[in-house]
Amino acid sequence: MKKLLFVFAVLLTAQLSFAQDEAFKADVNKFLELSGANEQIALAKEQVITMIPKAKQEAFLKEFDASLKPILEAQQNFYTTNFTQAEIKQLIQFYESPIGKKMSDNAAKLTESMMPKIQEWSMNLQNIIMKYSGQ
Repeated sequence: MKKLLFVFAVLLTAQLSFAQDEAFKADVNKFLELSGANEQIALAKEQVITMIPKAKQEAFLKEFDASLKPILEAQQNFYTTNFTQAEIKQLIQFYESPIGKKMSDNAAKLTESMMPKIQEWSMNLQNIIMKYSGQ
């Protein structure tokens, strides 16, 4: 009987832990949405889709979205490992505030406005690397 109670207690604890993990992940996903992180992915998708012929865009988007899964999971794991659920809730509160919403609304705009400079820098960096790597 004691073994049965022990097994039941372990299963109950595991179930509660799983529920807490799922709630934490849900909070992280809400934070990512509010912070504009998902908006930056949408911006990248918009830029890439223009390179794909219209007839192939639907199939491309399915594969594109599937390819993001490991990145999104890694991002989620980063936040659940490096932040507590309470800290994530504080970040959610910030991004639900007027200044947090303004910051989030401008995250994609910042990325978009920086893209030409980043591309230019990347090309210059390649030249610098070639200069010093002996190629």
